[in-house]
Amino acid sequence: MEIYNIIEKARKSGKIKKGTNEVTKAIERQEAKLVVVAKDINPQEVVQHIPILCKEKKIPLAYVDSKEKLGRAAGVSSAASIAVIIEGDAKADVERIAKESK
Repeated sequence: MEIYNIIEKARKSGKIKKGTNEVTKAIERQEAKLVVVAKDINPQEVVQHIPILCKEKKIPLAYVDSKEKLGRAAGVSSAASIAVIIEGDAKADVERIAKESK
């Protein structure tokens, strides 16, 4: 539940990108502070490049169990992936997750 709360906080007070295409661009431009991917995406090929890009660019990556819950936290019905661009009030949480993912 914590990741969803961080996404919601970042959406309300900072800036996020929704959707795999936008997230991929944010990673490649190194704008993303944190990337979150839903595990229940089908087919997995849609998001399988994201972990590789995150590792390459040294961007923290987190997984959540539900694309519907991730979408709700991001203000849409469903989302395969989300990138936090500006953390806003979620800055401390994003930094903590970044440390944990190293």
